[in-house]
Amino acid sequence: MTTTLPRTPAEPVTPEVRRATTTARRTDFLALLGAAFSAVSLAAVVFTQLAPFDGALGFVVVSYVAFLGIYALLVSLDESGPAVRDRLAGVVVHSLAFLMLVALVVVVAFTFWRGREALSHGNFYYEDMSLAGPLQPLDIGGIRHAMIGTLEQIGIALAITVPLGIIAAVFLSELPGAFSRFVRTIVEAMTALPSIVAGLFVYGTVILTLGVPLSGFAAALAISVMMLPIIIRAADVVIRLVPGSLREASLALGASQWRTIWHVVLPTARSGITTAIILGTARGIGETSPVLLTAGFTAITNVDPRVNPQVSLPLATFDLVRRPDANMIARGFGAAAVLMILVLLLFVLARLIGGRVPGQLSRGQRRRRTRASRRDARRFADRDRARRAYADQPTAADQPTAGDQPTAGELST
Repeated sequence: MTTTLPRTPAEPVTPEVRRATTTARRTDFLALLGAAFSAVSLAAVVFTQLAPFDGALGFVVVSYVAFLGIYALLVSLDESGPAVRDRLAGVVVHSLAFLMLVALVVVVAFTFWRGREALSHGNFYYEDMSLAGPLQPLDIGGIRHAMIGTLEQIGIALAITVPLGIIAAVFLSELPGAFSRFVRTIVEAMTALPSIVAGLFVYGTVILTLGVPLSGFAAALAISVMMLPIIIRAADVVIRLVPGSLREASLALGASQWRTIWHVVLPTARSGITTAIILGTARGIGETSPVLLTAGFTAITNVDPRVNPQVSLPLATFDLVRRPDANMIARGFGAAAVLMILVLLLFVLARLIGGRVPGQLSRGQRRRRTRASRRDARRFADRDRARRAYADQPTAADQPTAGDQPTAGELST
């Protein structure tokens, strides 16, 4: 007699439910919304009924403080102490980031709005201020001289600071020692150097001592003094972040230290070095006082940075916004807007050039590598054909010798 267990009914096949991996929940959103509404309502009651307060800034501050307290209270109803502190810290960080974004948008929008009248005129981009007086309309005059001066000065400064900054950063990170520590201390001290001191340094050493006239080149030297420590410090940090295993692997394969730096370290840190150059450019392109001390001021176009005064966009903005008439102020804000557009274009160009991840090739590099691969393939095919042709030819061992030739008797037989 055989005893069997009863069959259990098969479980119904239910579709798989995808699990949500996000940490945000509906209760969190409701807590944020409720805390914000309650904070604004409480601040309104305080400002209108309980205390003689007024002003938009005070209302915003009181509302934000009340929002943090109410939000912490609402979260504490469902979460533990560490979770409440974590949510509160997250709200503070996100609110500060939102505040910075709002400030940036306000600054950019305000600049473009105040300069909209000047930006709408085409002559503003291809004329200088040589014929524009205080009472001239916006149809006369522009910032051509300032744009040319800015491009030439920042170009010369980048040509000076980029190689020097990268070489100095490589020295600080790859060749440690007592002298490198001394250089790092000097670089860190120079990052806090006031811009007026850099202008005075170049004015005293280059203009007064060496006799170099007020020019765009002298202004570029002053800008280089401001940019160089920023580039060195930022590039040094990103180069030190390159994993040591990459250096060890290159050295283990027999490469020298400098070939390791050139082919391994610098390509790996390329994106970070580009960011360092961008930070240095942002510091130098907006300087006003060093340019005023070393380049002077002019209302005409000077394309030669070696001689004669040359103006830049920040200096033109500083001069124009201090004028009493509305047209000059509009030109000043327009020059500031053009400066922001120019900085954005330079940053985008720098990202396109050096913003790729290590090992990623550009289109030109991929085309050159494809052409080189095709040349190698043709060369290998030609070599293989030459080898086969040489193998098919009879050799000396295959040729019949004199002893192997048949005699006349053998042929008659």
